[in-house]
Amino acid sequence: MLGRSLAAASLFFFASPLFAQTAKPNPSNPPKKSTSAQSIQRQLSPSDELQQTIESAGNDRAALVRNLENYLQKYPQAPERPQIFRALVEACLQLRDTPKAASYAERIVSLTPEDMSITLLAIQLLEKTGDEAALRRALNYSTRVVEYVKNSSDSEKSPRVSPEEWATEKERDESSLLLLRSRLESKLHDNAAARKDADASYSLLPNSPAAEKLGELAELDKNYPVAITQYARAFSLADPAAKNDHRRELRQKLGNAWRLSHGSDAGLGDFLLATFDDVSTAAAPAKPKRNAAAKEAFDYMLRKAPDGAEFPLSAQKGKVLVVNFWATWCGPCRALEPLFEKVAAEFSGNENVLFLAADCDDDESLVAPYLDEVKPRTATVFADGLDTFFRVDAFPTVIVLDHSGKIAYRSDGFGDASFTENLSTAVRSAISSSNSSGTVPASARP
Repeated sequence: MLGRSLAAASLFFFASPLFAQTAKPNPSNPPKKSTSAQSIQRQLSPSDELQQTIESAGNDRAALVRNLENYLQKYPQAPERPQIFRALVEACLQLRDTPKAASYAERIVSLTPEDMSITLLAIQLLEKTGDEAALRRALNYSTRVVEYVKNSSDSEKSPRVSPEEWATEKERDESSLLLLRSRLESKLHDNAAARKDADASYSLLPNSPAAEKLGELAELDKNYPVAITQYARAFSLADPAAKNDHRRELRQKLGNAWRLSHGSDAGLGDFLLATFDDVSTAAAPAKPKRNAAAKEAFDYMLRKAPDGAEFPLSAQKGKVLVVNFWATWCGPCRALEPLFEKVAAEFSGNENVLFLAADCDDDESLVAPYLDEVKPRTATVFADGLDTFFRVDAFPTVIVLDHSGKIAYRSDGFGDASFTENLSTAVRSAISSSNSSGTVPASARP
């Protein structure tokens, strides 16, 4: 698979087999002594002459370019041409001669059209040159690479890569390449094609650069509502840890489009927060819809965290159930945990009370590392829709259910200094209610 191809397109001069040769003499064909340089030159084979050409340049990249170009004039069909062209690309890049580097990269493409990495490098170099002819050639190359990725099958994947990983990597590559082609089309003023490719890139994998490009194209058409939406998406998806973080620029573009459409910045903050929520929900891995048929709390089949073992609440029916709904990203949840555990410890000898910590993360892969770090003493489960059943929309939320599954106590948010006292009182009250109703056998009553 192409995989990380855009990042891996650069070449390294000394990695070429051409430059792995040494200057050691060949014992089977020792050079003959001669009193003239002309005589020595006549005795060199083309490959020996190439080696001498390289060595005579030393560390001077400009001299290397001159020497190799002279060698190619003398031996235009040299079998080492692909390696020589690669060396020339690398040397020209070091000399900041982008047009010449692009020219030699294209020569490699003509010799090895199946080499997608060098094709990508040629595209990048041609785009940097900026003239229309170069951009059109880059566009043609980009279509070639897009088709290569689209038509690749998992029969080409490494046995170490799972089919799921292969599909994800292919999707990521195709999205990146479509965006690359969109950028080229935009520079060639084919905005319809650029919009189509940027939209396809975003549809495959929501990403900030594609949304930004769609915003720019919409703004050119004076379609400010679409521009606003796309710039807001770009801002929401931008990675703050990226080396070239340009959220400030995105914020300026968004603000400009908003003011052109609304006359002021009023309402922009709320719109951006709403867009962030929409984008985050769309990007989050979909949680399986569990317990869709449950009618009451004790109908729920939960799973233990993090191993996923079944934990049916039906087996706990008749007990007082105390549930702390939390998430790994929630700072107050972390602060509440020891207080919740303190109350749980108070009732540890009562078999008719069950304390649970119910995780509500969209991404369940975050849970195991969190539990390894925090090491909670309370039984931990995945909420599996129980949070939706109780309409939990803020974290942490602690709920006490009596023996019949009805809410006897609820605390939304971190609470105050009286949290442990209030929770303890609520649990005792629920136990007392169970006892008085005869739900708990007398032998088991505290």
